[in-house]
Amino acid sequence: MMEQGYTGWHAVKLVGTTQEVASVFFKDWGVETYIPMEWRISINKEGKRKRKLRPVFKNLMFIRRSMPDGNLRKLIWENMLHLFVYKMKRDDSQFAVISEMDMKEFRIMCNPDIELRQFISEKQAHLKPGEPVVVTHGPLKGLTGRLVRQSKKYYLLKEVPGMGVMVKVSRWCCEPLEDKTKS
Repeated sequence: MMEQGYTGWHAVKLVGTTQEVASVFFKDWGVETYIPMEWRISINKEGKRKRKLRPVFKNLMFIRRSMPDGNLRKLIWENMLHLFVYKMKRDDSQFAVISEMDMKEFRIMCNPDIELRQFISEKQAHLKPGEPVVVTHGPLKGLTGRLVRQSKKYYLLKEVPGMGVMVKVSRWCCEPLEDKTKS
């Protein structure tokens, strides 16, 4: 159960630990996990196609923030887990926190049944210029992100530490987010 005062999520990079092992470990400690999945098609020896749900990245998962950073560090250190929690900046000691709303939107965009999407690295996501928007119509209504253009198509880009996801969207269904600092 999540303690009060600790909301949000952390992105975790696994090194030498599988997602299954890390997921079971965190669940045993009462920490909720999320692993972005996608459908992949494999062909067996007989030439038959088989569709399997697989993780998008082998070494990335997200955990719900349920304890102070110091307690999380202690939990990881004492159990000798080989993983890194993304930080705000490389030389910063604080873990990067993904808000509940951003994670909710990210999870919606990572739905494996949405076919017109792409996963990109955090570095690629930062390189893409785009205007902050909110989707006003259609199945993605209410989601926020940056409107980016790639190969003459428009995508809604959602960034979280460790990766980004782009979902094809019509630019006519988006409105610029109002800058609240101007008022």
